[in-house]
Amino acid sequence: MTSAALEILGLGLGILGWVGVILACGLPMWQVSAFIDVNILVAQTIWEGLWMICVVQSTGQMQCKVHDSILALQPEVQTGRALTVIVALLGLVALMVTVVGAQCTNCIRPGKLKSRIVIAGGAIYILCGVLVLIPLCWFANIVISDFYDPTVPPSKKREMGAALYIGWAATALLLFGGCLICCCSCSQRDETSFPVKYSAPRRPTSNGEYDKKNYV
Repeated sequence: MTSAALEILGLGLGILGWVGVILACGLPMWQVSAFIDVNILVAQTIWEGLWMICVVQSTGQMQCKVHDSILALQPEVQTGRALTVIVALLGLVALMVTVVGAQCTNCIRPGKLKSRIVIAGGAIYILCGVLVLIPLCWFANIVISDFYDPTVPPSKKREMGAALYIGWAATALLLFGGCLICCCSCSQRDETSFPVKYSAPRRPTSNGEYDKKNYV
């Protein structure tokens, strides 16, 4: 029961991480304009994401524009698009694979095959976490490098947006959930791999021979 509960917990964390990746992928706040000028009264705020650029006025009005050309985008934006979409699809595959092999379902009879399927689902969740970590760290590195680069004008400097932090939280959930699923499945497999053998005690009879009724 304990391993089944931990397996369900890992599946829940994986689902939350998958939803977080989809949310981070759609949000335009991967890079936001930095307020480093002397005048703090800024008329507008710029949000730059994987799919669109939004300008938020000081009055609260927001205008967004989808990127026109895919080939004209920066390499990090193209990579971020591709990897986040792949992770969204792989997360759905990991969910179906894990549910099929989970201890709480009867899709497959209990045994080594069922444990291997659950381990495969957990491994896919871990792969999702690693893949989505690539564009997140790439964007963060570019933002930090440009911020401290004196040759970049202040109007072009950016800060890390909320989407990056959501993505990092989703990555942690995917990695932790995948590892939890794999560990629970491996421990269950070890417990069922070695059956316990019982043998009756051998008692000698009066003539010095062992009693045959102790043998099956």
